[in-house]
Amino acid sequence: MTQKQQNPLVRLWQYTSNYHRTIGVASLYSILNKIFDLAPPLLIGMAVDVVVEQENSLLADWGVTSVMTQLLILAVLTAVIWAGESLFQYLYALHWRNLAQNIEHDIRLDAYDHTQRLDMAFFEERSSGGLMAVLNDDVNQLERFLDVGANEILQLLTTIIVIGAIFIAIAPEIAWMTILPMPIIIWGSLRFQKKLEPRYARMREQVGILNSQLSNNLGGIATIKSFTAEAHELARVGVESNEYRTRNREAIALSAAFVPLIRMVIMVGFIAILVAGGRMVIMNTLEVGAYSVLIFMTQRLLWPLTRLGETLDLYQRAMASTSRIMELLDTESHVNSGDEHLPAAEVKGEIVLEDVMFTYAPFAENGHYDKLSASGSPISYPTIINDLSLRIAAGQTAAIVGSTGAGKTTLMKLLLRFYDITEGHIRLDGHNLRDLQIDDLRQAIGFVSQDVFLFHGTVQENIAYGTFAAPMAQIIAAAKLAEAHEFIMALPHGYDTIVGERGQKLSGGQRQRISLARAILKDPPVLVLDEATSSVDNETEAAIQRSLERIAVGRTTIIIAHRLSTVRNADVIFVLENGKLKENGRHEELVAQEGGIYAGLWQVQTGAAAHHAL
Repeated sequence: MTQKQQNPLVRLWQYTSNYHRTIGVASLYSILNKIFDLAPPLLIGMAVDVVVEQENSLLADWGVTSVMTQLLILAVLTAVIWAGESLFQYLYALHWRNLAQNIEHDIRLDAYDHTQRLDMAFFEERSSGGLMAVLNDDVNQLERFLDVGANEILQLLTTIIVIGAIFIAIAPEIAWMTILPMPIIIWGSLRFQKKLEPRYARMREQVGILNSQLSNNLGGIATIKSFTAEAHELARVGVESNEYRTRNREAIALSAAFVPLIRMVIMVGFIAILVAGGRMVIMNTLEVGAYSVLIFMTQRLLWPLTRLGETLDLYQRAMASTSRIMELLDTESHVNSGDEHLPAAEVKGEIVLEDVMFTYAPFAENGHYDKLSASGSPISYPTIINDLSLRIAAGQTAAIVGSTGAGKTTLMKLLLRFYDITEGHIRLDGHNLRDLQIDDLRQAIGFVSQDVFLFHGTVQENIAYGTFAAPMAQIIAAAKLAEAHEFIMALPHGYDTIVGERGQKLSGGQRQRISLARAILKDPPVLVLDEATSSVDNETEAAIQRSLERIAVGRTTIIIAHRLSTVRNADVIFVLENGKLKENGRHEELVAQEGGIYAGLWQVQTGAAAHHAL
């Protein structure tokens, strides 16, 4: 049996192996609390026995003949039992709640750590809202069960065992009357559980969909407002929320019926003991005190079973959530780290691509990509990079240009091993990227994406991201190289200014320059700039170009650009089209190629073609 096929409770038990001793101690406290909790009915029975039988009571048979002494003994026992019950209730609550918090903390961190190490393709196939539902809602649901449900189950089992033993000891002739409803209740509970399981699974699935919708809408709130689409989006959220409500109602309709049905079964057992036990007292075959114990114990035995529905409800919700958490933890990455160590300080920066092919396919959890569709027809995944070979010498400034969709950005993602190539080899200083430790590879490369992401925090924190211990002087130096220092100092609090979520308080050009400063501070031997000047004005672009000339000294620099003016001074320019290398050379050489792709792009961007037509 694979891990994914195992019962979620078994998986949870295996996962919490470090806490088994704590679970054992907490379970012991739960059991002891319930034992003390069940003692008062025995004391009531003994008190009735003392009052009715006096010198002929059970305590008198043990040598205590004085009625007042018997009552004082019962008073002392009552105090001890109530104190013991209170003590163990405190201890089990303390242990179960702390245990729930610790496991919740561990599983959330493990799930998050595992998630952030998965392939980029995984995140392209999953919504952030769905992942948030697992990492937050499902983990919290599991915590609620560990906090309350586990103790409830243990105490219920203790109640059944202890009271069953008392009944057999006091009145074996009628003990079966109390025990008889229990198999029916347990059978009914299991039937309810089996029917509830798929309903809760569907409900948890819908939570992820709803969270995804809300997350996307909040992320795109500017677009919603600009198109006055608030009513439209409210309707869309309403559809998903209503679906969640419907699925929840399906589960509630079944779980709500449990207690009323179980109560009717309990009534039968209680009436049986009430009548049969009373008849035995009348016939002098059962003591009045023992009859009192039976009546109270019947209620104490059967009535808690009405909570079994709530406990199972909590259990099913927790197991549905556990299944989703474990499914996430079981998801495997297809881009795996190599074993070869290559410190960034030793990297020269030579990059070689040999017959590289890359075919995009969606992330597959089962370890392989489907080759056939549901109808049985072959699936054709798009080829993004096609038989590409090129070399960038160490310390060289290279440019990758081409029209939209040519494969420029994809090439950079392959260099960082966000994806693995389908065929061929990519080498860094002669080392196959697949053989290198991923952390070493990415430490050696500074990447400035066209899709700049800033974290909610200060300007200083965002520049120092990834180089967290950098002193302020180095942060300022990096900002100056990125032509960012001047505008940063004009912000309300300078480097301590909060940039907002995704840097929304800054302009696109400002975010781009902070991202560039972040890469400069990292001081990598290889610097990759993906449309690093796409969101800046001409003046800022010129300033960044001056910075790049200084930054590029002593390191390999790769520039992806639509604006050819930003790469005209590159040592070599590679021109891609449909994932293939079509041209390469210096700017002057490529411009001189009549009918060439680069020459055509240059003419369009400089207006030479239009001027010639005039």
